[in-house]
Amino acid sequence: MGLTHSSTGKEISDIGLTVKKQSPQDMCIAIAGNPNVGKSTVFNALTGMNQHTGNWPGKTVTNAQGYLLIDGETYVLVDIPGTYSLLAHSPEEEVARNFICFGEPDAVILVCDATCLERNLNLVLQTIEITSKVIVCVNLMDEAAKKHIKINCKKLSSELGVPVVPTVARKKKSLEALKKTIAYVTHNENGTKPVQTKYCPEIEKAIEILQPCVEKKTSGRINSRWLSLRLLDFDESMRDEIVSFFGEDISQDEEIKQAMEKALSLLSDGGKDKDDLCGLIISTLVGESAKIAQKSVIYEKKDYDKTDRKLDRLFTGRLSAYPIMFLLLLFIFWLTINGANYPSSLLSEFLFYIQDKLLLLFDYLNAPKWLSGALILGAYRMLAWVVSVMLPPMAIFFPLFTLLEDSGYLPRVAYNLDKPFKKCKTCGKQALTMCMGFGCNAAGVVGCRIIDSKRERIIAMITNSFVPCNGRFPILIAVIGMFFVGSSAKIFSSISAAFILTLLIISGILLTFLISRILSSTVFAGVPSSFTLELPPYRRPQIGKVLVRSIFDRTLFVLGRAAAVSAPAGVIIWILANTEVNDVTLLSHFSGFLDPFAKIMGLDGIILMAFILGFPASETVIPIMLMAYMSQGMLIEYESLAELKNMLVSNGWTISTALCTMIFTMFHWPCSTTVLTIKKESKSFLVTALSVLIPTVTGIVLCIAVNAAFRIFL
Repeated sequence: MGLTHSSTGKEISDIGLTVKKQSPQDMCIAIAGNPNVGKSTVFNALTGMNQHTGNWPGKTVTNAQGYLLIDGETYVLVDIPGTYSLLAHSPEEEVARNFICFGEPDAVILVCDATCLERNLNLVLQTIEITSKVIVCVNLMDEAAKKHIKINCKKLSSELGVPVVPTVARKKKSLEALKKTIAYVTHNENGTKPVQTKYCPEIEKAIEILQPCVEKKTSGRINSRWLSLRLLDFDESMRDEIVSFFGEDISQDEEIKQAMEKALSLLSDGGKDKDDLCGLIISTLVGESAKIAQKSVIYEKKDYDKTDRKLDRLFTGRLSAYPIMFLLLLFIFWLTINGANYPSSLLSEFLFYIQDKLLLLFDYLNAPKWLSGALILGAYRMLAWVVSVMLPPMAIFFPLFTLLEDSGYLPRVAYNLDKPFKKCKTCGKQALTMCMGFGCNAAGVVGCRIIDSKRERIIAMITNSFVPCNGRFPILIAVIGMFFVGSSAKIFSSISAAFILTLLIISGILLTFLISRILSSTVFAGVPSSFTLELPPYRRPQIGKVLVRSIFDRTLFVLGRAAAVSAPAGVIIWILANTEVNDVTLLSHFSGFLDPFAKIMGLDGIILMAFILGFPASETVIPIMLMAYMSQGMLIEYESLAELKNMLVSNGWTISTALCTMIFTMFHWPCSTTVLTIKKESKSFLVTALSVLIPTVTGIVLCIAVNAAFRIFL
């Protein structure tokens, strides 16, 4: 169930989120933390299935809310996006900051990773500057034990002045102490006394000057010390949220304005410029985190992270990183190609069996032929094609991708590719969105949300379709199998196909670099932004969690969007194939019109027409092509690659045609689902148009060049 402003419950108008309460007495608990600390695992374990998701209003950032019952009282838990700091840059970090700072939760649970506690304490210290209602949940205690790391939680609680609870979120019994602590903190106003971070003398004196004026103006609605520090270290994003929270720009209040001028003057006299303030604050917080961790964390083995460092030398080494990425990519594609064949065949048989039964039903009801043709042979048959071709490879690829993410390898890929993307004046995070594009370009575009810079986010969206999604794999695999692999033994045939496919993928990655560089130097010129990239510890993937996330969050989401556009497209294609003008179908007229230009590209009119009509779903390109070649009135399926090759050769296909078809499959307009997603994410017609034009022009130019080379040299 989605979240709306009309939902029943307490509305937190400052951040636009309606917290759905079952009764007015329910308390709101925010669950925060760095990425990769098990925050969502804690949330899921506490709330079970009693949760729902939506989007933060005005943001393309997902939220989740759930309910927890403790001693007969209901608590509303809000799983906010992972963030390293409340000094936010990305949309996710802004949402997390705004909810903690201005959402007025009754308590905040900060989930930390026991294996790298020092890094997590920075966020803890920032949060307890805002609210005293903080609970530190030190998660992954089992992982810490494996690395011979001990956490003195009593000492840590004493140093921070807030409750500290050790947990292993995957074991629900370990969360009982956390539940009791939630009840204690929310029912005891003076139950915690958080430590107050002390900054350098100049900053402390500046806060002393400004804080009384802020306290007087805000009447205690928000922590005056924290707000004074934010007014001194001001950025536009924070300014907008403060104005939204108070309904006015309090920095323009005359008394506060004078105090700010005096405080900034004092800082300047002490050699502390306003531009240096953020760095000074961060360095103080980092230093305090290190001191607290040193007192609370015991490393029984000096080389506790020895295995991780060895793996990092292998996976991120100068000589080994890229070959391993290549071999891993090869293995994933080989597994996807081989693993999808059998389930795809079974699914196809089942769905077309249903089609036959539907046709019998329409005949029994004496439905007009045009109606059964449009609905069954058009809409349903197209839908069956898309589902049977897309679902099996996605159901294999996305879990494999999520396993890499869950194990900690995927951030290493971003690390390896950061340097080449930086040379292209873009962001290393684009590597992650590009990897997601292999499963589905629409999912890759949605993944671009993780890129902080708007300029770099747009470049990543535009170039995402330069890597082929699983919808284009069937075309590539079929053409490779017919014209470039031959009739070798099955195992060698599949490995050869995966190898050639991997080479094509690498060509797409290289073109992604090239086009990104061109765009970042021309239309979207700018300086590449820096970003924080965490290399989390290697962990054993949680198989159940991986399957749920990959199937429900990615596979079914993408499949649903594809199905929504493929059914109406099936009706249109059926009409074109069955409507005649001068005894020639519209499909033939269309392909004949395109033929002259297609010949220049090394294709023919039918191939180009199939790509155009396959805009709703790339999986339909081959069946549309066959339907036109064989003058059939509906999408048809080929029995074997050998039969398909004979039919294509008899219609003029050569090695040149096959190669140009593969190139155009790799580089042409994104499917309709991806285009709609780009429009939704970018909210720009120009960006959407460029996302269609740039890969299409690239593909046309490459096809013309390859065709010309074949004509000249062969």
